[in-house]
Amino acid sequence: MQYWLFKSEPDEYSIDDLKAEPNQTGRWDGIRNYQARNLIRDQIKEGDLVLFYHSSCKNVGVAGSAKVVSAPYPDPLQFDPESKYHDPKSHPDQPKWFSVDLKYDQHAKSFLSLSKIKSLPELAEMVLVKQGRLSIQPVTEKEWKFISQLIKIS
Repeated sequence: MQYWLFKSEPDEYSIDDLKAEPNQTGRWDGIRNYQARNLIRDQIKEGDLVLFYHSSCKNVGVAGSAKVVSAPYPDPLQFDPESKYHDPKSHPDQPKWFSVDLKYDQHAKSFLSLSKIKSLPELAEMVLVKQGRLSIQPVTEKEWKFISQLIKIS
């Protein structure tokens, strides 16, 4: 099992939106960054755990957790001309972009802000701190356990 941090703008898709989905399961789509795409396509697996991170908002930070419940598959939005994530250069026989399904696990009992994360020496080496802009990031098991205790998730 691996651990990840997935960033989402809560006005577009929040942890509350994931929780409100049928079976509390939703598609993580719209990734249009090659590095994040490669992580989805090549490394993220069913059963991996995810820190759900709210970005580009007033309260930036870890809002809760989720679990990857599918293998990677082609993001259907890339083929939809009506979608803002449409990619006319992508074809069903050779897709460029991939998605996974996430299942809601729980809200953080104690929201963990980015400023708090940056202040903690135990998290100084996180990809979030070192390379903050990436929308999908690996998290080490040690970082996952430390954050899980801070936000009081099991």
